Formats: sequence, C-alpha cells, structure tokens
Amino acid sequence: MSRENLNRIATRRRTYAPVFAALGDQTRLSLVAELCQGGPRSISQLTRSHRVSRQAITKHLRVLENAGIVRSVRSGRESLFEFHPGTMMDLRAYLDFVSRQWDQVLSRLKSFVER
Repeated sequence: MSRENLNRIATRRRTYAPVFAALGDQTRLSLVAELCQGGPRSISQLTRSHRVSRQAITKHLRVLENAGIVRSVRSGRESLFEFHPGTMMDLRAYLDFVSRQWDQVLSRLKSFVER
C-alpha cells in the first residue's frame, strides 16, 4: 500500500474516532435512535424518555453534536436537536472501504494457504 493511501487511512481513523467514541455510550446510542425516529426534539422531550438529568442529556447531546451525529437549532429559548445523517453515511462508506480491504487480505491469505 502506498504512503499516500496509508496517510489517507490514518486521517479517516482520526476523523471517525470521535464518532465511534460517541456511539460507544448506551445513553448516546439511545438518543440517536430516538432522534432517528422523529423530527427535531428539545432537551426536555428527550429527558422524559431517559432516567438521567437534563444536564446529563445536554452533555450527551453536545458529545453527539461535536462528533457530527446530531445538530442543534435554536427555536425561541430552546435548542432542538435532530439527527444528521451525513456523518453516518460517510462512516458507512469508510466501513465499506475497510471491509473491502479485509476481503482482499483474506483472499490473498486463502490463496497462499491453499498453494
């Protein structure tokens, strides 16, 4: 693999590490699932379906927002949060890329072993 490809892969890893970290928490994963099922929701609405404080939900939403998974918009005095699919679509493309690489490596290993 060329040095350029290795640099590109390393850059992608650094880009997607915060996304994986954000999704690694059960509460945040639950918030993402909830936001995927409907339109924008306020912190108050999201707090009702979880057993954690409003402040904890706010912190979780900020982590998700910093990772590019959700985004917020102001509506009067409230912030409404909505799922942002672009980051997840990019992540899926990256995982497809990694999967293809593994398929190629395993194919080469199989050919080597079967000789």
